[in-house]
Amino acid sequence: MADRKTIYLAGGCFWGMEYLMSRMPGVLATEVGYANGTCEADAVYRTVCEGTTGFRETVMVDYDPTTTSLEKLLFAFFVAIDPETPNRQGNDVGTQYQAGIYWDPDDAESAETVRRVADVERRRHPRFAVELEPIRNFFPAEDYHQDYLVKNPGGYCHIPFALVDALSKSTVDPAAFTRPADDEIEALLDDAQTAVTQHAATEPPFRNEFWDFDEPGIYVDVVTGEPLFSSRDKFASSCGWPAFGRAVEPDVVREKLDTSHGMVRQEVRSRAGDSHLGHVFDGDPESPTGTRYCINSAALRFIPLAEMDAAGYGAFKDMVR
Repeated sequence: MADRKTIYLAGGCFWGMEYLMSRMPGVLATEVGYANGTCEADAVYRTVCEGTTGFRETVMVDYDPTTTSLEKLLFAFFVAIDPETPNRQGNDVGTQYQAGIYWDPDDAESAETVRRVADVERRRHPRFAVELEPIRNFFPAEDYHQDYLVKNPGGYCHIPFALVDALSKSTVDPAAFTRPADDEIEALLDDAQTAVTQHAATEPPFRNEFWDFDEPGIYVDVVTGEPLFSSRDKFASSCGWPAFGRAVEPDVVREKLDTSHGMVRQEVRSRAGDSHLGHVFDGDPESPTGTRYCINSAALRFIPLAEMDAAGYGAFKDMVR
């Protein structure tokens, strides 16, 4: 069917990954099983757990591409796993827990999308250890593994339920905000924007475009245009940079440990473009939420509320008002 596509995701224990994917809007069906191993006779839980079959605990995800995008499912997958640790996710250790993304061999479009999203994630994760290859075989797991966390609501899940809830409610689709090629980015940005977004530079405090700016509208990634922050969540801060109490949705930004300059901080980067944005701090007394996203103006483009429809951001006006 034209309105039904399939992707195979191995992200540790398949109970948790199925639970996440089954709750993503646009997903039509899920089935857990064993992928890219030896033979069907070996595709039983006890044998797979011996670690000699090559099988990965995998979720087959059928989705409607007119309702959701593969990019959205993949970015949700990546935020739910550790992309840098081979043969392990959470407390689960073994070759069956190797993370991977597998696609139908004749699906060139999905293969290209996987490659493009993986390239963005590789920028964030230098020790990238996720398998990316066509599906060779897939055998459904035993019945008691199917929809395990629906049958056993208190059962083990290595993905936090709060994260599942946040990802399932995300409405910003990264497919509309693809990172351009490096040479296109260089032509798109000025020197300050390049230094900040591509080389993690920091603008001077109090001498940047939006630190004391106060108009209704939405702030988007200067590289991709992905919505990031809203004027509704911007607050007056003595830090000298634009400060926000939250992102428009948790999934549009990524946090990364930053130990540069002799400090320990949480860097903030954009999801689809992997642009350096700034840093996030907890316990800020000036923030209405207690959290301060301290963001460089050069990483942002501002779309006024009155121009959001014309600029293609009309669907996000509720994030501003």
